[in-house]
Amino acid sequence: MKVLQLIDSLDSGGAERMAVNYANMLSKDTPAFICATRSEGLLKNTINSKVNYMFLNKKHILDIKAVKQLHNYIKKNEINIVHAHSTSFFLATIIKILNTRIKLVWHDHYGRSEFLKVRKFKVLKICSYKFDAIISVNKMLKVWAEQHLKCKKVSFLSNFISANTKEKTETVLKGEDGKRIVCLANLRSQKNHFMLLDAFKEVNNTHKKWTLHLIGKNQNDNYSSKLNERINNLKLRDHVFIYGSKSDIYHILNHCDIGVLSSQSEGLPLALLEYGLSKLPVVATNVGDCDKVISHPSEGCLVNPGDSKAFSKALLTYINNEGLRIDNGEELYKNVVLNFSENKIKNQLIEIYTT
Repeated sequence: MKVLQLIDSLDSGGAERMAVNYANMLSKDTPAFICATRSEGLLKNTINSKVNYMFLNKKHILDIKAVKQLHNYIKKNEINIVHAHSTSFFLATIIKILNTRIKLVWHDHYGRSEFLKVRKFKVLKICSYKFDAIISVNKMLKVWAEQHLKCKKVSFLSNFISANTKEKTETVLKGEDGKRIVCLANLRSQKNHFMLLDAFKEVNNTHKKWTLHLIGKNQNDNYSSKLNERINNLKLRDHVFIYGSKSDIYHILNHCDIGVLSSQSEGLPLALLEYGLSKLPVVATNVGDCDKVISHPSEGCLVNPGDSKAFSKALLTYINNEGLRIDNGEELYKNVVLNFSENKIKNQLIEIYTT
């Protein structure tokens, strides 16, 4: 079995990280491959040395040269399974047409599970005739695929996490030790940093030494501009810090005290798994499969999306009770290790590949 993970970029996003995770996991037992089709990124440095890496440098949607290059690469290396993540399904479908012997698995990482009614999928539906299997990151997406796409084999497979013990520790966090709140989320509207700022402002009114640290890709776009404007308007410039994408995530988390996620929608966010692996107490919105990760109040606090008052109240509860922070962090760690670790997922993935 030779599997190629196909992903558009290696930026620090959930789908991208899972593509790398799968390649790294499989490389321990079998030849493993990963191809970034359009752009590279920080995650390139997290690819295991045993993984065969290819950068396609695809320029546009119908880049004939790139299609031929990938087709020849698959034939030369006798790859028999293409595991396409998110929007790479179109290129993967073309490859499947050219080489009918490969098995095509499409992985749906769609992060707007709460808004599936407005999802555009006309091209995806046509391509799905060529899919041998679909993997959905939560059960809502599984049901959606079964109802709207043309592939008979649809499976739910949770995201999983494994610590990168070889990462370089480069980031120096601002703020005071023991009083840091961290948010791992790219700067885009789905993540609703504005609600998080409103909640943190309530915290700041009474706990001036606590700081908020935003880790994630910054496109320097309108959303980012408005976010900075809100930080200034709330007079939080000395308390909220934006770092952009970072590769030393576990180093960062080990220097923070509370993990947060304020999203309007999610699939199964890797951020929660990373918080759990670092034994952080968590406040998050109850969207997507967040309630599968934080399945009991002893593992963290879930609030309704957009409810800044409830969010700030949960933060203050943790800030005022260090013992509760420690206990909840330990319980979340246990759940993540038990249900979202590499060993838990690997056998399920192999079964999807081979049946």
